[in-house]
Amino acid sequence: MLDDELDQAVALQGRITAFVRAFGLHQPDRTPCGTPVPSSEAHAVGELDRDGPLTQTALGERLRLEKSTVSRIVSQLTSRGWVCRANRDGDGRLVWLELTPEGRRAAGELAVARAARFADLLRNIPAEQRPAVIEALTTLVDAADGQPPTAEVRAAARD
Repeated sequence: MLDDELDQAVALQGRITAFVRAFGLHQPDRTPCGTPVPSSEAHAVGELDRDGPLTQTALGERLRLEKSTVSRIVSQLTSRGWVCRANRDGDGRLVWLELTPEGRRAAGELAVARAARFADLLRNIPAEQRPAVIEALTTLVDAADGQPPTAEVRAAARD
């Protein structure tokens, strides 16, 4: 059983590596949709666009990045003119990050490019396989988060 698990782990590693490369996730200075913006910055802009102002700590938690990395990203976004720092009523200790009008424009452009990339990707997956692909990715994310598989997943694996 141990050899089988090792073989499966090696196969999983190979498939994830192939996906990372095919999707362009290994290119640090552009998003997978081809926009010349680091993916980390695109993710940060997307979070701020979707939910409005966030503290730097909240942004870091959402992005699953260390405080120093988030500070660097915020500095880069501020230099681009896409993010500004602001205080909120009631608590002067907290600094909130907000998109500027230029940041909202960039977020919109990134969203359009991302939607087009995912639409292209989806068109390359046979319609009958799409739910299984989405479920497999959900299972993979849960596994990466350390969550045990659901009873359904365990039963399917036994069959």
